[in-house]
Amino acid sequence: MTVEELARVMEKDIDCIYEALMNTAIDLDSLEAHSRLDEVWIKEVIKKAGMKLKWSKLKQDKVRENKDAVRRPQADPALLTPRSPVVTIMGHVDHGKTTLLDKLRKTQVAAMEAGGITQHIGAFLVSLPSGEKITFLDTPGHAAFSAMRARGAQVTDIVILVVAADDGVMKQTVESIQHAKDAQVPLVLAINKCDKAGADPEKVKKELLAYDVVCEDYGGDVQAVHISALTVNGDNLMALAEATVALAEMLELKADFTGPVEGTVIESFTDKGRGPVTTAIIQRGTLRKGSILVAGKSWAKVRLMFDENGKTIHEACPSMPVGIVGWRDLPSAGDEILEVESEPRARAVVDWRKYELEQEKNKEDLKIIEEKRKEHQEAHQKAREKYGNIHWKERSFLKYQERKELKPLKAKEKEERDSHILPIIIKGDVDGSVEAIVNIMDTYDASHECELELVHFGVGDVSENDVNLAETFRGVIYGFNVNVGNVIQKSAAKKGVKIKLHKIIYHLIEDLQEELSSRLPCTVEEHPIGEASILATFSVTEGKKKVPVAGCRVQKGQLEKQKKFKLIRNGDVIWKGSLSSLKHHKDDVSIIKTGMDCGLSLSEEKIEFKVGDEIICYEEKQVPAKTSWDPGF
Repeated sequence: MTVEELARVMEKDIDCIYEALMNTAIDLDSLEAHSRLDEVWIKEVIKKAGMKLKWSKLKQDKVRENKDAVRRPQADPALLTPRSPVVTIMGHVDHGKTTLLDKLRKTQVAAMEAGGITQHIGAFLVSLPSGEKITFLDTPGHAAFSAMRARGAQVTDIVILVVAADDGVMKQTVESIQHAKDAQVPLVLAINKCDKAGADPEKVKKELLAYDVVCEDYGGDVQAVHISALTVNGDNLMALAEATVALAEMLELKADFTGPVEGTVIESFTDKGRGPVTTAIIQRGTLRKGSILVAGKSWAKVRLMFDENGKTIHEACPSMPVGIVGWRDLPSAGDEILEVESEPRARAVVDWRKYELEQEKNKEDLKIIEEKRKEHQEAHQKAREKYGNIHWKERSFLKYQERKELKPLKAKEKEERDSHILPIIIKGDVDGSVEAIVNIMDTYDASHECELELVHFGVGDVSENDVNLAETFRGVIYGFNVNVGNVIQKSAAKKGVKIKLHKIIYHLIEDLQEELSSRLPCTVEEHPIGEASILATFSVTEGKKKVPVAGCRVQKGQLEKQKKFKLIRNGDVIWKGSLSSLKHHKDDVSIIKTGMDCGLSLSEEKIEFKVGDEIICYEEKQVPAKTSWDPGF
């Protein structure tokens, strides 16, 4: 140790160290603050200072070796083989994307969809009559599925932008153009519904100019094809397919069919008989049964592969969509798939990725802990300053008063507090749907009215564990395209847990808005029953008091003595309350109808009437409040 270091750990001055070394064999004149001391002299100094020496070994932080799997370097262009294009179909909700695909594949997917809208990414391989094969990705057009569209744009070679000729450019059309630009993918424009009355394809092309999509007619490089997907033959669909193939040929798409597999998870879900299943697009190498794959924080030994129709296949080449069975855990949609040589290597990769994630989380936690510690120290300092200069008796009394204020909440207060929090559990059929719902939750901005707490979310049917969680947190379970077994339904009913199942995403969000609204306190609305104007004012003596009385004529509706009243002068409300008396001539009455005259006095005697004032009779009704949260669709 140097002299300076020793002084620091002993919490002494440097002079103390020099003093302790006087009359020893050390030459003090040559001793600087940064001179190193031998062990003998360190012991001598510590002994003279009356301290003890404790030996301890320095801990060496083990640096873990990076075991991650990464993509291979680019292959030699001479070794690449041509591959079929991957085409993503994008556009606004209900512009006819799925119908177009159905016509190309001769299927009826659109007819089977809940609410007639696509809510998943679908991957399909279509063989054209010319022998060409194209992989199509069908993305949802609904506002809620922005992340799915972005994922579709990242793995694709070409984007077909579907715009309805009668509807023109809409919000999600613009978003799709942006996704395609971000991924630097060329566009083919398909103007659908050209057979409809009111269809104007030229208007669509002009609208797209504002978004830098310039069609060939206007001197740009975007091919535009007029189609009608619903007609019997599917007008011009072959022209669209040919335009896509022509663009693919220009792009000269090639891939390496050899070596370890690389790909991307398009969608993942849990199948009852098969366990975790992923739909993936292979981008490099050829996938075969028995391969060991890693994606995100999970790995798989491929047990089974199937195409979009559920037919078993034995190998999958680049550009092919494939369903993979054999995952240990469920990877997330958008994860990169890499093939590794063995199971131990796959485990090592997954362990490393989990470790890395943990380290990052620890760093974030440390920051938060540090901030909390600072806050705590400041609060402690303030408290010390507050109590520092007062007598102990006074201090005890102040502390006792503070404790009294912190009394536990009564049952009623607790219930009130809980009613302003809505804990929810979300279960979805596939990873992408859950992600879309969670993303919508992130837009929640009405916490000042009612807090929305996401307790848990996951893929798969509603389980006993979800019901227990909901019971503990007094929450609601929302299921999207999932099932609930009879046993679990009975268990939930017994525990008083609400399970709400939906097949369409915006119905789920509407239900959630209603649930949030039901937890808000009712608002009070005033409904007028009658109006009267004051024609004269006079006072009546009751006992020893003079009571001001207003002579009125009812202009509209009727005045009812039991209801509430307000006095209005020049448009301003001067008084609200009830009447002390209501008379017609000299008789006490409870109701005065339109056109009749009456005399009335108020429950508050200090209020003075003026001719021309208005008296309004009204009743208060409680109206259920609505949440101010707008998810944007």
